[in-house]
Amino acid sequence: MGLDMYLSAKRFLWHSEDDLATNIKRNFPDLPEHMRVKEVTIEAMYWRKANAIHKWFVDRVQGGEDNCSEFEVSLEQLEELLAVIDQVLDNPERASELLPPHEGFFFGGKEMDDWYWEQLKRTQSELQELFTRNWQSWDFYYRASW
Repeated sequence: MGLDMYLSAKRFLWHSEDDLATNIKRNFPDLPEHMRVKEVTIEAMYWRKANAIHKWFVDRVQGGEDNCSEFEVSLEQLEELLAVIDQVLDNPERASELLPPHEGFFFGGKEMDDWYWEQLKRTQSELQELFTRNWQSWDFYYRASW
């Protein structure tokens, strides 16, 4: 048990994208012919017990609701998260103000220890890489479970 966190990228496939759907469907030869692939979902990022990042999503994306539901996340919000992480990594003395650890049911430690800093650095790196790609036709969603 513990805090598992997922950022998914989803893309709805319109009729004009039949080539992509056809390529995907080839991997499922048992599907009846009338069934169509209509959506692709990618796990864009995964965290385990990164409670400060989870708290950021709860406060900035979920309107304070921490209920294991899926919430849509805009690219602008992901850019905001990256900017906050950049600020914390550049100014560690501001970490408790900008991105404090969060207590919860099996959420992990509340210390700003090596785990905390490693999670911020990994998130920074993965978000930076994410922004090197074109995601304009994708929708992002955050969900946590524990």
